[in-house]
Amino acid sequence: MADHSPADDDFPELNPDLVERLSGMNEEEAAQRTSALRAGLSDYDLDDDDIQVLESASDDPDAVYYLPALPVLAIVGRPNVGKSALVNRIIGRREAVVEDTPGVTRDRVNYKAEWNNRHFTIVDTGGWEPDAKGIDASVAAQAEIAIDLADAVLFVVDATVGPTSTDEHVVRMLRATKKPVILVANKVDDVHQESDAAALWSLGLGQPWPSSAVHGRGVADLLDHVLTVLPEISNVAKEEVGGPRRVAILGRPNVGKSSLLNKTAGEERVVVNDLAGTTRDPVDEQIELGGKFWRFVDTAGIRRRVALAQGADFYATLRTSAALEKAEVAVVIFDVSQPLSVQDLKIVDLVLESGRALVLAFNKWDLLDDERRDLLEREIDKDLGHVAWAPRVNISAKTGRHMEKLVPALELALESWDTRIPTGKFNALLAELTQEHPHPLRGGKQPRILFGTQASSRPPTFVLFTTGFLDPQYRRFITRRLREIFGFDGSPIQVNMRVREKRKRK
Repeated sequence: MADHSPADDDFPELNPDLVERLSGMNEEEAAQRTSALRAGLSDYDLDDDDIQVLESASDDPDAVYYLPALPVLAIVGRPNVGKSALVNRIIGRREAVVEDTPGVTRDRVNYKAEWNNRHFTIVDTGGWEPDAKGIDASVAAQAEIAIDLADAVLFVVDATVGPTSTDEHVVRMLRATKKPVILVANKVDDVHQESDAAALWSLGLGQPWPSSAVHGRGVADLLDHVLTVLPEISNVAKEEVGGPRRVAILGRPNVGKSSLLNKTAGEERVVVNDLAGTTRDPVDEQIELGGKFWRFVDTAGIRRRVALAQGADFYATLRTSAALEKAEVAVVIFDVSQPLSVQDLKIVDLVLESGRALVLAFNKWDLLDDERRDLLEREIDKDLGHVAWAPRVNISAKTGRHMEKLVPALELALESWDTRIPTGKFNALLAELTQEHPHPLRGGKQPRILFGTQASSRPPTFVLFTTGFLDPQYRRFITRRLREIFGFDGSPIQVNMRVREKRKRK
């Protein structure tokens, strides 16, 4: 008789008595069960990695601590003078998006920097231009806000071009703020261009500091001077909170990611425009929401294929993926006025591959009519059924409708992401499952589960020590029972196997 490979629907519904037995199991009984099963593994060949998995423990996920407010240094200047290149040089890595095209940077973006054991925050801004219109006006406004929220300002000028009328406008604005200003003569690549920097004395901001952001020339001397101007503790920044939960806001371009961040922050924190792809750099913002501190990261919209993105869009996509890796929970935003696309589903899959907790946010809900709502529900059932466990919020980032539902959804997803199941209860569950529905025969043999443990949380990762390979359907069956009994709403679950053979007798 051929071996039967069951479909997922072949497995029986959850037995309510199982839930009651597991909930009624006391700690002593669970410990005895664990000890007995663990002892049985001594008959099998285990390696050092197996032992480490069995003895793994979790850290406290709720640790929050306070840090002094770091001094803030804002970098401003007209478009394409090399501000983002200077940021990358100072922080020592290619973090800010750099391209020869003017206007690549649009938001004010914070980075942590260190020089001579002094830590400070550096703020990259979009190019400032007088009488800017449309999105350029929003970019200029963000630069002006950055100056107001800084302890000192680096004013970057292209020394190869010399002072322009726009530079003179910036100088007048900077003088009105009464902030310490350091004039940077950028693009001085060699000693022969030193005379170009001397021409910037005419701006009336004192000594121009010749430097080359691309080659690093003169940047060390510049930073030495910056430390003489910056205070030890910021006069304008808030005391920083260590350990806030990190939330990545993801979605395809123009679904409302920046609007969501602005609404949660209670201010125009990032540039919002109908032009798709406005955000280029991941924008970190510490926000107090629902009585807790959160670190929100607004990311660039992920386009369908990274290979098709060019220049700034290509690097922005890579930085979005990196921001997701640093996050704990991802909020994937969908535009409900548009049908769910392949692009939307790829973004959800990206979150699943990263192992981050997941919240689904359906934006522009106030624009839905009854016909579109019915179509949307069918699309969700068809295309997002594999993440039916993720909390769902229907919101309008523009009007603020139902935004209060976001925090409970985040907390639920993170609580599941942090959850650990006692080893005794997990093995009791496995014993019940294998008894009520044993694994099908494979080649005349039936794989047995010897022992199970949750190796880690964030995401919950379970390891099964078995005598043979378990079918993917059977592992999904175990995953489904874990969700039905222990919840795990908003968190992916990983179930791994370690097939071990019995130790040969000597």
